[in-house]
Amino acid sequence: AVRQFLNRKFANRWIGRGTQRPNHLWPARSPDLNPVDFFLWGQLKSLVYATPIQNEDLRNRIIDGCERIRNTPGIFERVRQSMERRVEACIMAAGGHFQQLL
Repeated sequence: AVRQFLNRKFANRWIGRGTQRPNHLWPARSPDLNPVDFFLWGQLKSLVYATPIQNEDLRNRIIDGCERIRNTPGIFERVRQSMERRVEACIMAAGGHFQQLL
């Protein structure tokens, strides 16, 4: 029922199984190309859990960790450069596994 609705309402303009555009490629879903996955969560986790923690302190540690990341000089430029390397490696691997190229 949902696919039929999408085909009627958004003919040739939606991506997914059952689309009327069978030759349209589904975009990659790669955590290696998502800065939140390849950088932020690991960095934040290492800051929040650097020392043992009580549940009451968790919220404050997360807020503090976000502030520390945000205030680290050059951090976002390094993430941008890493993203650029990852995209280039993905292209070199023709969209396949590219972790070994980093």
